[in-house]
Parts: sequence; structure tokens; C-alpha cells
Amino acid sequence: MLHKLVAAPINLVIRIGQKVQEEAEKELYDLPTIQQKLIQLQMMFELGEIPEKAYQEKEDELLMRYEMAKRREMEEWEKLTKRGNEG
Repeated sequence: MLHKLVAAPINLVIRIGQKVQEEAEKELYDLPTIQQKLIQLQMMFELGEIPEKAYQEKEDELLMRYEMAKRREMEEWEKLTKRGNEG
């Protein structure tokens, strides 16, 4: 029983950490989120709210994240199709 009382807070911290990691990955690798950020960035640039240099730097970052997200998506599809073919 004492073990459960000691382990409970640790398990809670672990679950919170996992949830934070999931949300961070969603922010980094969620294709619709990245696409929306690219649109917002383009609008800000066209409205003169950010200089071209800042626009280019942020666009490069977002496009790199987009490519990584697409690669991750393709890897997930490959895993799913391999599992489907094995069964």
C-alpha cells in the first residue's frame, strides 16, 4: 500500500509529461496547424507587419517542419500498411 502512495505522484508526473510531449509534437508536426501558420505568415508579410528577412526565416522554418511532418505521416502510413499486409 505504501508503494502505491509513493508511486501515484510519480505516475501523475509521468502522465502529465507525456501529455505535454503529445501537445508539443502536435504543434510541431500537425500539418493543418503548419499550413495555417504559413497562411498567417503570408498575410502578415503582405500587410507589411513583418520585414522580408523575418518572413523568409520563419517561412523556411515552417516549410522544414512541414516536410518533417509529411515524412512522419508517410512513415506512419507505411507502418499501418505493413501491419495490414501481415495480418
